[in-house]
Amino acid sequence: MKTFFDETHINKNKISNRFFVAPMSRVSAEFSGIPTEEMAAYYTGFAEGGFGGIITEGLYTDEHYSRSYPNQPGLVSEAQIRAWQHITGAIKKHNSVVIAQLMHAGSISQVLERTKAPSRITPLGKKLAAYGGGDGPFPIPDEMDEKDVRNMKDGFIRAAKNAVKAGFHGIELHAANGYLLDQFHTDYLNLRTDKYGQTVENRLRITTEITEEIRNQVPSDFIVGLRISEGKVNNLSHRWKGGSQTAREILNQIRKMPVDYLHIAAEHYGWKEECRYEDGTSLTGLARDILECPVMANGGLHDLDLSRELLETNQADLFSIGKYALSNPDFVRKVKHNIPLTPFRKELLYPNPSLFTDEKHRMYLDEQHRMV
Repeated sequence: MKTFFDETHINKNKISNRFFVAPMSRVSAEFSGIPTEEMAAYYTGFAEGGFGGIITEGLYTDEHYSRSYPNQPGLVSEAQIRAWQHITGAIKKHNSVVIAQLMHAGSISQVLERTKAPSRITPLGKKLAAYGGGDGPFPIPDEMDEKDVRNMKDGFIRAAKNAVKAGFHGIELHAANGYLLDQFHTDYLNLRTDKYGQTVENRLRITTEITEEIRNQVPSDFIVGLRISEGKVNNLSHRWKGGSQTAREILNQIRKMPVDYLHIAAEHYGWKEECRYEDGTSLTGLARDILECPVMANGGLHDLDLSRELLETNQADLFSIGKYALSNPDFVRKVKHNIPLTPFRKELLYPNPSLFTDEKHRMYLDEQHRMV
């Protein structure tokens, strides 16, 4: 019988148990994107607490249009790489695998006045004031041309190679939650008529190309993961129109990608609300059936009865814990020894509200104007 504490593998990397820390935006880096000592303590604490793996918050991939938040860490400069080396080295002492999530904001950047996206469509919703950069509407993005697409792809590839230098075991491409790659995947956000639009295969083509190019340029045992979702940070209730049939189409395209695991995000309403279909199937279960790589489930899975059900019914192999990891950095140790979990408190989501000053935001916008 499968248990939470089985030793598993992703690619050739040994994972000591099935629990991962989910990627969560902490916006705690220096304004230059360099990770801080506070971040080192934050990530190392999860490794000390027994998590089999840790996925970082989203790291921006270039200095042009990828940055999502003020004080978001990056994986672009040598200074950022050196700071991450310090963090990954500390994590590895506790036998946890550490994966860098690579993300591009696309049209929903909190900090850019000029953004790029698959199509010129105003994003739904408004900015998240708690993460800095104001709380007004998002700007209308410029549609990406061929040069923009190539620059964006190159940014992801360079960041993946930088992750190797920084000591990460792998990367996770953030193609979920409404950010750029998810914008390419989404029918109402991607109105392109070139090879990146119109059909499911074409809309996922950009992610296929990026995973293939990364796979060809990193060591064979380096993990290349992928995260997808139906919901978006600015459209939480979004669901694929065709339900489980669309899910099958998307998963069959992902099956062609050289990815080592698929991470399915459902952190807003939870797995029960976001991953189950009317025909009795689930998104994670379909992924488990269609794909040959491990499937990581997410969304309220500190509920161990639910996690155990998904494991025993072959609907997931791995579990990412978000909010309850914040309130329980030693989540795995507590689960193993039947120690009650500390309840989650909402304020744990916002570690450094004092960082978001108007002056720092103005300085960042000035930098962007100089680059345009």
